Formats: sequence, structure tokens, C-alpha cells
Amino acid sequence: MTEQPRERSLLWKFAVGGLLMVLLTAAATATAGLLAIKEVAERIPKIAQDVPVEPTKPGKPQTILLLGSDRRYAERNQKDAARSDTIMLIRLDPDQEATTLLSIPRDLKTLIPGHGYEKINAAYSLGGPKLTLRTVRELLDIKINHVINVNFSGFRKAVDLVGCVYTDVDRRYFHSNAGLPAAAQYAEINIHPGYQKLCGKRALDYVRFRHSDSDLVRAARQQDFVRQAKDQIGSSSLIHKSGKLIDIFTKSTEADRQLATIGGLTRLVKLAIFSAGHPIRQVAFPAQFANDTLPDGTPVDYVIADPAAVSATVQRFLHGAPKKSGHKRRSRQRSRTKVPRLLVGVAGANKALVAPSAARHKLGFPIYYPTRATAAARPSNVDSPRLYTLRDRANRRHHAYRLVFVQNEDLGQYYGIQGTDWRTPPLLSDPTGHRTVKGRRLLLFRDGSSLRTVAWRTKRAVYWVSNTLGNSLTNDQMIRIAATATRFKTTKKRHHR
Repeated sequence: MTEQPRERSLLWKFAVGGLLMVLLTAAATATAGLLAIKEVAERIPKIAQDVPVEPTKPGKPQTILLLGSDRRYAERNQKDAARSDTIMLIRLDPDQEATTLLSIPRDLKTLIPGHGYEKINAAYSLGGPKLTLRTVRELLDIKINHVINVNFSGFRKAVDLVGCVYTDVDRRYFHSNAGLPAAAQYAEINIHPGYQKLCGKRALDYVRFRHSDSDLVRAARQQDFVRQAKDQIGSSSLIHKSGKLIDIFTKSTEADRQLATIGGLTRLVKLAIFSAGHPIRQVAFPAQFANDTLPDGTPVDYVIADPAAVSATVQRFLHGAPKKSGHKRRSRQRSRTKVPRLLVGVAGANKALVAPSAARHKLGFPIYYPTRATAAARPSNVDSPRLYTLRDRANRRHHAYRLVFVQNEDLGQYYGIQGTDWRTPPLLSDPTGHRTVKGRRLLLFRDGSSLRTVAWRTKRAVYWVSNTLGNSLTNDQMIRIAATATRFKTTKKRHHR
């Protein structure tokens, strides 16, 4: 039976979580690690083409190109319909403070050697991994040490095997094929906003979703999922599952000939061990949308990028995050400055927004709502406020709520306010800094130089502000929204005798 594309997609997550986090963390147990390396090197299929990757030396940084082909939902039974669905670069550098990820938009208009200007995802169908590697290398002027080609068949099993991934879902994702003709059908999905555990199929549906989203938003969501997965999955919990993970990985990927050797895999294993404690930093590709017309008059949408901006992005990708010492020094300097007013007052509107939910439901902890918002923001009219329950790893039940704000619907920008009586969710396990504003101690979580999450705790609950997938809110906006959020208080009626 032919698999639907949603069931064969985005094993790049497992290539990160498997190769760089599962198989490689198993290598931390000396003998078991050597056996794992030997087994993987012998079993992993080699890419059929002679892919010209750069030789690697022990201990030196490595750049890995992850490729994933896909078929559209309507083409799921067609042969030779493959195209490059995911093009992602991973940079492992023991001298840097972060492991960096860079996703290249599949609709990027670029020069494909020997074929002229096309969308970059056409390189895969025109010349497979070999031509895709050459196209990416010439586009970015970068050396690539390994290529991993993914057929995606093991994603759902891998996610379930590692215990699923708690994910901070930014908005409602929904589509049903009921009543639609076959040509208009695509992968169904029904995921509500808010922090929650996503397992195999639901995780795949979430990461793959692209209807109404741009290629850039989808790439940001993929990278965000990778980061949250990496932060939650520890090597100690995977050692006893390494055999099953090796089986899933070797059946779902192909690698360049150098990586599919004991020596090549060993070098990558050692590098991954050195980099295991590094956070993942998402590097955004500097793309813009453009329209064009084909020679036959057919309109087509592209993504374009300024060469100078691409060059600057490559440097950020190669050189990772700033050193911690300078980062902390700058954080202390900022903490002594006053937060500028970059927001508008929305206290009355948001109090009215949460009042019906607060009156109908008893969460067991107060609802905090924002009194300041960006000038462009508006409350989402879909699943917001959302009051729900979630379970932790020990299967204990917790109450939670989510407020969703639309920053720019066309660009897929949604930010949120979350509260839960689960006071130790994985999302908040490792703050990168702290700051006290208006008497509230804030926990700061950075993605490079941008704040992706700002949180605070009370005796009964924990709350946080989540940036958009592309971190479009400024650091000052994030801090001020969190610092000025206020507790909803019910008005008690006075009884007159």
C-alpha cells in the first residue's frame, strides 16, 4: 500500500534527533557506541550517486545537508513525482556556543547548474542529491561535509519511540477533506493552540502543515520543532532504545559514501558528543516573496533573496551564537535600562476577552492577560481563549489556558500568552537569563539574539509569552508584554439589606 506523504515526511527531525542525538549519544557508552557505529556504518544505504562532499578531519566543524523528497497529496500514487521538500543545513562546531540550523526555502529562485533559473526544489527532480548539493554549495559558497537523504518512512515510529515531544503550538491548525474533490485534498489536521504533547502522526501533521502558510513560516516551524525535540530528549533515556532507533534510522535514510564508513561516522560521532550540550539556534533565511510569469503566461510565485543578505546569513550560520561572557555582560547592561514604550494599551479589551472563560471555568489558578500589545496585533477568533488540560511525563493531569494574538496573518505571525499549573514544563527548563521588570522576575529564553519566550512564576502556576515562529516581536516588546500582564479579578457583587 502506498504511503501518504504526510506519513513519509520530515525525517530530517529524526536525522537530527537520530544521527546527532540518538546514535551519537549512544556512542557515549564506549563499547556500545563502537558497536553502534559499526552497525550503522554497515547497514546505512549509500546514496546511489557519487556525491562530492568535502573531506573531514577529526575534531573540525562539520556542515551536514539534509534532504527530503516529497509528493503532493494528489500525486501520492504517481511514480517519479519526487521533489525536494526539505533542504536543511546543520552546523556542528565544538568551538561555538550553539548548533545552528538553516532551512533553504523550497521555492527559492536560484541558478541550477546546467538548467538555468528554477525553484531550488527542482534540483532534486532534475539531478537528485548530487545536483541539489552542487546548487546549494554554489548558492551559499559553502563547504558541505556530508549529505543525508531521507525517505521519511520512520518519522512517526521514531517520535513515538522517544516518548513524543512537548510543543508550544502557536495557533489552530485545521483542515478536513470532507466534501472536497480529490484535486483539492491534502493532509488533514486538527491541532489546537497551546503547549501540548505531540506524538507520531500529530507531530508529523503539525510539522508538515503548509496550506495557507508560506514556505518561510513552514521552515521556521520545522526548526522550532527540532529545537524543542532536542532540548527534551536526553541521551540517558535513549541508550536502551538505541537498537530500535538504529533500525528506524538505517531503513529511512541514505548517506554519502564517506559518512557510510566507520571512520566517517566515528568523526561525526565524536563531534556530536562535544556538541551535545549546545542549544540549537535557528538561523532565518533572508527571503522575500516575488511574482513572475512563465513563457506560456502562467503566473508563478517565487521566493527571492539578496546575495549580500545571503552572505551575511551564511556567516551567522557558520559562526553560531556569541560567546556567553559577552552575552551576559550585555544582558546586565540592558537590565539597567528602562524598557521603552513600544506597545499600545489593550487592558479593557483583553479583560473582556477572558472574562467569560474565567467565569465559566475553574482552573485552580488565576488567568493573566496582556494589558499591552503590539499595534498590529488582534486577538484570534479561533480557539482563543482556550482552556484545556495536559499531562506531564508521569501522566499527571494539569490545567492550562492559551491566548492567541494575530500579529500578521498573511505572514503566519501569531504570538501567545500561556498559563498552566504544571510549574516545570520542559519548555522552561533552561533559561538563558533573568530580568526583573516592574517587580516581576522574568525568565528569558533566547534564540540567538532574539527572545523566543519570556516567563514568570507564581505560587500556583507558571506563565509565559511566546514569540511568533519567526521571532517577529522585538525583545523589548516581549519583555514589556510579560511585565505588564495582569491577573484577572472577578468583581464581587455587593448585597444590600
